[in-house]
Amino acid sequence: MPARFHDYFYILATIAFTVYGQLVLKWRITQFPPMPADFLQKIKFLLLLVFDPAIFSGFAAAFLASLAWMAAMTKFDLSHAYPFMSLNFVVVLFLSGLLLGEQLTVQKALGVSLIVLGTVVAARG
Repeated sequence: MPARFHDYFYILATIAFTVYGQLVLKWRITQFPPMPADFLQKIKFLLLLVFDPAIFSGFAAAFLASLAWMAAMTKFDLSHAYPFMSLNFVVVLFLSGLLLGEQLTVQKALGVSLIVLGTVVAARG
């Protein structure tokens, strides 16, 4: 049974949840002080991060991304669907500049352009 247009929703959802998780983790982690050098203090620090509600939502998004990916795997060959995951790089690069103020350089833009080109080539193959 060939995949239909709306089956791509599962891939889109995987990308959206993955990107959300990455962005919210980076955003919240920048609100905390640097990680301490002492091992026990590192453990305490990481536990504080895990129980931060926004960071926890990033973990929940990763879980939802996994569910969406499993659904996508029922509709597509892995060799067709997986290249779309490279679009995470594109969306994260754009949104990290827009929302987190990270620098968008010519080299990064060129690299992402090559990723997009590769994704198009792979998805058509």
